[in-house]
Amino acid sequence: MRILGINNQITFQRRPTKEEEPGLQKACNEAYNAIGVKERCCITHGSCFPADGRNTYSGSPYGKSAKNWINFLMLYGFNCNQLGPGGSLEKNADGIINPSPYNSSAFAKNKLFIDLEELTTNKYGNILSETTYNKLTELPHNSNKNYDMSDFDKAEKIYDYALKEAYDNFTAGLKAEKPEIIVLNNEFMSFRDRHDERLTDEALYKIFEKKYQDNNSDNWPEKDSNLLTDIRNGELDAIEYYNDLVNDNNETINEYKFEQFIATKQIKENKEWRDKYNFKYINDLLVGCSQMDKWRYKEAFLNDWEMGARENSGKSQRWHIPVIDPKKIFKQDNDSNLNVGGKFLKEKINFALEFCENIRIDHAMGLIEPYLLSKNAKDSEFSDNNNKNTNVEKYLSQLRDSNGNEYDKYWDYPNLLKKLVIPTLKEHKISVDLPVWEDICSYPPMFIQIYEKDLNLPKIQNLDWNRAQDLLSKGRENDWYLIGSHDNVPAMTYMHRIGTMKDGTNGEYTREAYAWDSNYLAGYLNIDDSRKNINEIRKELSTLYNTNDRERIYAKFAELMTTPKFQISFADLLGITDVTYNIGGSSRKENWKERISADFLDKYYQNLSSENPTALNIPELLKKALIAKIDMQVQNTPASKKTNVRNNLDRKYKPLLDELQKYADILKEPENK
Repeated sequence: MRILGINNQITFQRRPTKEEEPGLQKACNEAYNAIGVKERCCITHGSCFPADGRNTYSGSPYGKSAKNWINFLMLYGFNCNQLGPGGSLEKNADGIINPSPYNSSAFAKNKLFIDLEELTTNKYGNILSETTYNKLTELPHNSNKNYDMSDFDKAEKIYDYALKEAYDNFTAGLKAEKPEIIVLNNEFMSFRDRHDERLTDEALYKIFEKKYQDNNSDNWPEKDSNLLTDIRNGELDAIEYYNDLVNDNNETINEYKFEQFIATKQIKENKEWRDKYNFKYINDLLVGCSQMDKWRYKEAFLNDWEMGARENSGKSQRWHIPVIDPKKIFKQDNDSNLNVGGKFLKEKINFALEFCENIRIDHAMGLIEPYLLSKNAKDSEFSDNNNKNTNVEKYLSQLRDSNGNEYDKYWDYPNLLKKLVIPTLKEHKISVDLPVWEDICSYPPMFIQIYEKDLNLPKIQNLDWNRAQDLLSKGRENDWYLIGSHDNVPAMTYMHRIGTMKDGTNGEYTREAYAWDSNYLAGYLNIDDSRKNINEIRKELSTLYNTNDRERIYAKFAELMTTPKFQISFADLLGITDVTYNIGGSSRKENWKERISADFLDKYYQNLSSENPTALNIPELLKKALIAKIDMQVQNTPASKKTNVRNNLDRKYKPLLDELQKYADILKEPENK
């Protein structure tokens, strides 16, 4: 039971009791181990985490509410969560926040992830008053919806106010020699010493951004636009100008550094808490960077080209992402030495792994064969078919210099993974088989050669259009499997997706898709031909899947749980069907705003006990997956030994299957039972 909002409504539904929870968690973990699932990951970007206590209009993966979500995931056997990029969000020309984390900073932390309530405690010297905290925030509202929506611009306003007060109280407390503030200041000084140059540069960028009302440094006066490049070139006037700026804006710069310190401190504390439970965060190494990062490393990027995605049956996607100049990755006199672009990339990787245990390599093709789109081209110059105008779009390997020679003549991009990325991962004790390598792209020849043939890197296997039976037989044990992602409509709506049918007409194409065939699913989850009444079981299930969309989708998730490493989005886990977190390639205003509701526990259990559940009953799915794995083991046994193997496995796993069924039934019990 939880009380939420001003209405003080009380909701009841059957859920595991505190006494039942250890048994439920044990059964789920034992089932995953028996099936052979090494990694079971939920996809929850930082802003998607729920509110707890009071609402600050955007979620955080590091506050108290993050612990509530992680505890929920661990209860059902998840051992990791995939975050989105966690950097500071950008603003557009009108000062409105761009909510996409894939345009955020690769280095500066997102201040909206700070748990403001923590700042009201003695641990932080009460640098934020409870009065201010309560004035700026609100109690979560009750709603019939099983999700919330972030309001990033509102969040920005309250965080600016709250963090200004926190910094002012910090400096006042330091002058008054308050013991808690002195301890906090010692930590701050240590943090500032480690990151001072970067933090100063970022603070100056924000000062320029505010001064010119423009986040694109290319539009600033040359003196400010090229400031850091001029300093790296040893220009004395630039160094003197930089020092004058720092002196003139010392207080503003120090306030920014303090904000970044608080954000980093809470991230570190969250990791220390997660380490106790061996629960991992997978950070997202965005392929791009923010305008602030670009200003810091301006000379590292190509001047006339940006990165995008090739579309054969439509106009290519313009991501407006800067591309590292291949001539600036390694120093050509000695390619073991990093040039400015190589230093930028290495710093990105190090920051992504500073407080996370694993990493997702966003758009891996961008580290081998980026697809280039001209910065200055008009949308009308891009063709909407496979015959592309190579004057305005091309792969990097097709880029030529002014003399017509191959621009990347030393093949620095094809060597980038081997010489820089993989060695940097190894420095963090991450082998190439661990990351989530996002390889969903157009697969040009250069990418195939490096990614598949030379390095044989893992893939993301999407069961939307593949069968696990086919993929697992190929022996790729380090691939990650998923149904949908953060860029897809809710899985529970898949059967109603409209697309091209086999006869060429438009219709609900998922129903006839190879990967969703009801006979296949019934057979894959019950593959042992020697089981009693197996044909009747398959026939009954196939009929069920053909007549009940929900059951067919649940069967796909059971199929997913037979794979060694899988991901499920938070929305699919909770059964959210009325909103989509992000539609890839679109600019709709709802993108990136979906969020877990503050009363997600109530809504989740209420959903599962309803007549038409859309949430995932994890014990029930695990039972189906375990039965499938037992069948596979028997099916692969010589005929003369099958009976003994079947009897032994049935004896071994019957208690676990019974436990899973017990908890699956508990989750289905109706309200007020």
